Amino acid sequence: MAAPGTDSPFSLKNRVGIVLGLANQQSIAYGCARAFNALGAEQIVTYASEKAERHVSPLAPDLGDPELRLCDVQDPDSVQALFDRARERWGRVDFVVHSVAFAPLEDLHGRLVDSSIEGFNLAMDVSCHSFVRLARAAEPLMGDGGSLLCMSYDGANRVIPNYSLMGPVKAALESVTRYLAAELGPAGVRVNAVSPGPIHTRAASGLKDFDELAEKAASRSPLRRLASIDDVGHTAAWLVSDAGAGVTAGVHYVDAGDHVIG
Repeated sequence: MAAPGTDSPFSLKNRVGIVLGLANQQSIAYGCARAFNALGAEQIVTYASEKAERHVSPLAPDLGDPELRLCDVQDPDSVQALFDRARERWGRVDFVVHSVAFAPLEDLHGRLVDSSIEGFNLAMDVSCHSFVRLARAAEPLMGDGGSLLCMSYDGANRVIPNYSLMGPVKAALESVTRYLAAELGPAGVRVNAVSPGPIHTRAASGLKDFDELAEKAASRSPLRRLASIDDVGHTAAWLVSDAGAGVTAGVHYVDAGDHVIG
């Protein structure tokens, strides 16, 4: 507990960081950035393409008018420019949230056994290895410790109909989380994955029969509902705050309990 007169351990006042993956008002990145702003954090929030800019710019006031930047996680120069900007602006980074995933539709909609090497490698690069690259870029700016977060899904651990090649990709991402936590922990850098249940994001809309999947999850989960982007944002805020200072290398389910139902 915080001593009387001090900030709550859940406060993000004077914390600075980067949230990647804003696409629209349904984005998990939006839920995270909104929660961080409400708790006092200062942020740079990124989007993936020029086409997305017209969708994200109107969201800035809801997020405390953060600096919005285009960042292509596959472009090393784009990633380096993002962290150079953070260094220029703050001299450090306290948290980084990776809410980025992609798979070509032809591979996502087919069987894993039929997936192309090109599609599999692309999904792995954007959805998994980019988190490694962000960690590498963030490490020099986290001299006093920090927090790295990524977004997974329970398809990493059990077979979800139509999740296809993204299951192995998310399994790799969860493994990466554990290894990064072990490597960066001695420097005070914590690494965690958040695993939301089905949420109606733009990425989810690419999954075949997603509405049926979401309806089933809502009807059977212990809370009898789906988690929201705000639920995810609140969990992310806990993990990057001092309240989560002893938590690392974990996969944290925010799915109304759906993962415990067989």
